[in-house]
Amino acid sequence: MRRPLLAWLAVLLGLALPAEAHEVNLVTARVALSPDRTVSAELGLKGSDVDRLIGTKIYDARRDAVDPAAVEAAKPAILAYMGTHLAVTGGARACSAGNAAILADGDGIVYRNSFACANVTGDIVYRSTVLTEKDRAARQVVLIAQGRSETQALLDAHNTTVTLSTAPPSLSSTMQRYLITGVEHIFLGYDHVAFLVAIVLWARRLLPVVKIVTAFTIAHSLTLSLAALNVLVIPSRIVEPAIAASIVFVAVENFFSRDIDKRWRVAFLFGLIHGFGFAGALREIGLPPDAIVPALAAFNVGVEIGQIAIVALLLPVLGVLDRVTAAGREQPARAARLVYVTSAMIGVLGGYWLLTRVFEA
Repeated sequence: MRRPLLAWLAVLLGLALPAEAHEVNLVTARVALSPDRTVSAELGLKGSDVDRLIGTKIYDARRDAVDPAAVEAAKPAILAYMGTHLAVTGGARACSAGNAAILADGDGIVYRNSFACANVTGDIVYRSTVLTEKDRAARQVVLIAQGRSETQALLDAHNTTVTLSTAPPSLSSTMQRYLITGVEHIFLGYDHVAFLVAIVLWARRLLPVVKIVTAFTIAHSLTLSLAALNVLVIPSRIVEPAIAASIVFVAVENFFSRDIDKRWRVAFLFGLIHGFGFAGALREIGLPPDAIVPALAAFNVGVEIGQIAIVALLLPVLGVLDRVTAAGREQPARAARLVYVTSAMIGVLGGYWLLTRVFEA
């Protein structure tokens, strides 16, 4: 065993050696996790600690060394102890253990084994109560190796587990996360909301609104996908002012045209621009490498749900206002003043966003 390392660790952890100098009350462990979810574990114990744990006679105090023949004879008892007090689990299910080895190593022993966790799901957890279950003052120092990185954990009688890796999120949870993100983005994206409101202000029938929303969805889904997959990326210093300009355009157009049936074309054109804006938000959280397409699709659906919700809330409000302002008329009609005032407010906001984004770029 590495005596200088053990001595240094004992001092570092403040472990007091008992009256018998050969008792260390310390276990050293190295646990390595490979990409195929196989865990390799190697533990080093002082021979005297093994004797008092199991009742063996492998340690010779006069020679300060273990007897290899005695270690071989005690191997079944040592393996039985290790099997009871050491485990690797995945999602609370035990990983399959390999053929363990017990080796004499100077004044102690080394235990080696591997655990296959590929067939279990959930977090991979290393659990050990070796030595600490009998001696509450004992400690176990665990070196955790994963790839090129190494971290260290300290186990004792109260803290007996180390999580080696967290389980990758399920596909359903990943899609749910990106779906919610898409909904949140459309609701919190005040510029996208302003664009949607402005473009449907003259709408009094459902079919034109469906065409507008569908055209906008198809367009932004196309550019969002291209940008998220790094096929076509446009800098935000261009995209963000362009989105603001699209808001100004539809707001001003409301003063000159009431032809809502043809507005799906405008929605499609500017939807291409808004898609690059959605992609900017998506890049901030990133796409999971193992679920790029489902996550992208879920985000798109979330955006669609958000914009449908906005339109579904807006149209009844406009319908109520139509009836309120149609006093004395046989058929309710969209009040021009309502559209002009709302469009003017949206146009001013869009112009403000355009100026600030141009000068910030």
